[in-house]
Amino acid sequence: MTDFVKTRIANRTGIITLDRPRTLNSLSLEMIRALSDVLLAWRDDPAVDAVVLRSSTDKALCAGGDIRYFHDVGTLPTTGGSASLEDFFTEEYTLNHLIHFYPKLYVALMDGVVMGGGLGISEAGPDTGLRVVTDGTKLAMPEVNIGLFPDVGGSYFLARAPGKLGLYLGLTGLTVRAADALYAGLADTFVPQAQMPALAQLIEDTPGSELRAAITQFAAPFSAGPSVLEAERASIDHHFGESTVEAIMASLEKDEGVFAQKALAAMKKRSPLLMRVTIELLRRGAAMSLADCLRLERILVRRNFEHGEVLEGIRALVIDKDNEPKWNPPTLAEVTDEMVAQFFNSPWPERAHPLRDLGN
Repeated sequence: MTDFVKTRIANRTGIITLDRPRTLNSLSLEMIRALSDVLLAWRDDPAVDAVVLRSSTDKALCAGGDIRYFHDVGTLPTTGGSASLEDFFTEEYTLNHLIHFYPKLYVALMDGVVMGGGLGISEAGPDTGLRVVTDGTKLAMPEVNIGLFPDVGGSYFLARAPGKLGLYLGLTGLTVRAADALYAGLADTFVPQAQMPALAQLIEDTPGSELRAAITQFAAPFSAGPSVLEAERASIDHHFGESTVEAIMASLEKDEGVFAQKALAAMKKRSPLLMRVTIELLRRGAAMSLADCLRLERILVRRNFEHGEVLEGIRALVIDKDNEPKWNPPTLAEVTDEMVAQFFNSPWPERAHPLRDLGN
């Protein structure tokens, strides 16, 4: 397919291996197109009964989109750079939708780092998806760290996490482990990392039509252990049940517990504007279809790059590496309702939206 996406068929199972280890399999536009092409081909191929997504390294399945590329093309004055960025998000969100509604078993081996866009290519639908996590899994929707928001369908699947877990994950961007992913409904099955070679062999030896049952049986003896999110559920629901970002942070401020203070410290570093955008996005997403969520996220992406918050976040994290983003505006008190509303104002008429046909 490409240098970074390897594909083959074994025992009626299509196996996709992400092989860009130096960037933790960060997604490029070329990789998104390769994934889309092979999934579309296998969707209608009678010789393929199941699909497995895996990585060539146990360090990561996928760390998300290639944010350095976002900065490079997002800061270009040329139309070409802008068009490339537009294509990236339009095609990535189309891929996310394809995976969620994939008609064949879709197994994501979520070993190592699985963040942002990595979750987007792992979250297949409940009827056909099987998401495997390990003790090496480090899972997050960390977009707020760079002045973005939980996209790739995050407005859909985070909004449907139990209680206020989705708001907690979306507003803090903090990393969770396997037991937490299972508890939050972002994963289905646990396999110890040490058993992953045996699982890989099982996948090779098992016909695709029998793969779900085989993996489920293989994983049955293993436990991911206790979940921090489950232990802190009452605290999360209490604090993140507040109606505004300001109220959530004020509630956390009063809680001297280690968990609450870690969440508060994280939120103090995030973009005030994008936290406000995120809480509004997840509230809307709770009542929307996946296609409509992705369409809304596509509007927000365009508005975000126009505003420049994500470019500043990426600059601080990976370009200059000073970890001192100059958010605009710098405080929650300066974020107005009009600023937030502008992110949800579509730049396209409905008939011209890049994802207008999604789900049809």
